[in-house]
Amino acid sequence: MSKIRHDPVAPTRAQLLPSGTGIDAHRHDDHQIAYAARGVVAITTDAGSWVAPGHRALWIPAGTIHSHQAHGELELHLVGLPATENPLALDRPTVLAVGPLLRELIVAYTRAPEDDGPERARLRAVLLDQLRASPQQPLHLPTPTTPLLRSLCELLHADPADRRTLAELGRAVGASDRTLSRLFRADLGMTFPQWRTQLRLHHALVLLAEGQPVTAVAHRCGWASASAFIDVFRRTFGHTPGHGGHTPGGHPAR
Repeated sequence: MSKIRHDPVAPTRAQLLPSGTGIDAHRHDDHQIAYAARGVVAITTDAGSWVAPGHRALWIPAGTIHSHQAHGELELHLVGLPATENPLALDRPTVLAVGPLLRELIVAYTRAPEDDGPERARLRAVLLDQLRASPQQPLHLPTPTTPLLRSLCELLHADPADRRTLAELGRAVGASDRTLSRLFRADLGMTFPQWRTQLRLHHALVLLAEGQPVTAVAHRCGWASASAFIDVFRRTFGHTPGHGGHTPGGHPAR
């Protein structure tokens, strides 16, 4: 990432970002929570990307160089926390589940960031309590470091619907499926099918945020049928595409 900006204090605020826009690479001396009340927010670091659809938030540890990307019209809520406050003891970006109470706490806390009264202090205390109880979500798409895997993963990033086997992709990049399978486990900590499913889910979240129909999303992301896509989506996120996410008419950011 070039032109990395250093903003010592992580801001607490709410803002609207048009689809396709973002916030360039930067880092804070504070921790930060990024929550999308509408749309989908993604962050990217040298270690990969994380996507937060409805009812999810991103935990970004202090010092992490990251950029934000908006998919769909994004109502982004950011909460900055001092480096001394880490309720989940997390040292890497993580997607967290956001229940109804935590959602309202985040939205309320980012509406009046300049207020330092006792009510705000109590709001913050309850927000931290809710964070401690937030389950982590496996929505990390790691970035490979080895040249062979980078070449292979670039092919699939360009076309998530590519259905070639690992052996077929290996012939395209000049490596055996056995070598590539070993590299996926050693470099990315997951199998090739696991990584490809994560890639397709990330791509699907982006397309859904842009208003694409479920059947079209399933096709463009490589699932054999809409029902197969819906099944994987439900098992991963706990709801079907188009349900359990954001309310389209959510409160506007101020």
